[in-house]
Amino acid sequence: MLTDGHHNIPKGKVAMVVTDLEMTRPQYRGAPCPDGLTLKPMVREVEPYLDLFRRVGGPWLWYGRTIMPEQELHDILVDPDTGLYTLEKDGQPEALLELDFSVKGACELDYFGLTSTLIGTGAGAYLMDRAIEFAFARDITRFHLHTCTIDSPQALGFYRRSGFTPIGQRIEIADDPRIVHGYPRDNAPHVPIIEP
Repeated sequence: MLTDGHHNIPKGKVAMVVTDLEMTRPQYRGAPCPDGLTLKPMVREVEPYLDLFRRVGGPWLWYGRTIMPEQELHDILVDPDTGLYTLEKDGQPEALLELDFSVKGACELDYFGLTSTLIGTGAGAYLMDRAIEFAFARDITRFHLHTCTIDSPQALGFYRRSGFTPIGQRIEIADDPRIVHGYPRDNAPHVPIIEP
């Protein structure tokens, strides 16, 4: 348990405030699908998935899927308890929606985001309505997610406007992917790089 006050973070690491959120009954925003977009199931292959993951989360510091062993990621992608969807524009995937139904009675929103092509178009609200619809189409009583301070600064507010309620916070410390995993050093300018 952390005590009150300041705590030093080792150099070369990032410290994240993780916020856990949940929804126990569906709440929809009623957002229409923006013109020129098509909701589709994603191809369940590692390389196309990682390409989209990097385009959606790379400008922030999403790294979880990029550092896991390829076989582990493959197993997640082909698991029938994983729901994978995208929004396509001109035949190109531009959004990532990943749902995890592996725990009975619950659904976790593992990953959700848009490429820069769709940010600000209303696509996020439309895709979130679909996520809620897909989640509660199963026999669940809890739809939950977590976001953190290495995600888009707009993420937490977006999830709250979508009907999720914050239920807890944690601190997570990890290697800075810009130092250890070769991410571009100008990614996530809101998170300073502290050289080791």
